[in-house]
Amino acid sequence: MTNAPKFDPSEEAIREHSFDGIQEYDKRLPNWWLLTFYGAIVFWVGYWFYTQDSNLATSDTAALNQELARIEAVNLASSASQLDDGKLWQMSRNAVFVDAGRQTFQATCVSCHQASLKGVDDGGIGANLVDNTWIHGGNPTDIIAVVNKGVLEKGMPAWGPVIGPKKTAEVVAFILSHHAEPKQ
Repeated sequence: MTNAPKFDPSEEAIREHSFDGIQEYDKRLPNWWLLTFYGAIVFWVGYWFYTQDSNLATSDTAALNQELARIEAVNLASSASQLDDGKLWQMSRNAVFVDAGRQTFQATCVSCHQASLKGVDDGGIGANLVDNTWIHGGNPTDIIAVVNKGVLEKGMPAWGPVIGPKKTAEVVAFILSHHAEPKQ
């Protein structure tokens, strides 16, 4: 410790106070440090505006609800082999399932049932899927049976072997999302 450089107060300004015999230089902070400090402040103001004030970012509640819907959809999809009316109605209230069903419906069913799901009433050749009149039964299990097996006399092919059970359940959930669940 005896070889430590001696402090020469005449070289640079020193602050007046001393603590435990330690003195400080009175220097300006480096520009890179000031730029980082002021940049962090500007970032904080922009981040606060984006997340809290502008409604541009997804809120925490909405993000949580989306994630819960996704988890519920995964749980419902794992039980797609044992479908009953209650599960199909539950799937029809899940946004993830309904969106997946919408995509499959647009890829396979729109040509006959139209994008409005009104079928013949809207210039298509398929049945109307949004009214309350069902030709082959209006229970969710009846609808899934029609999609799976088809109705060849009416020109409806069997889609079950083509799209599989998960996509079939999603399409039925999409159709059911346009209906109100009957009161028990």
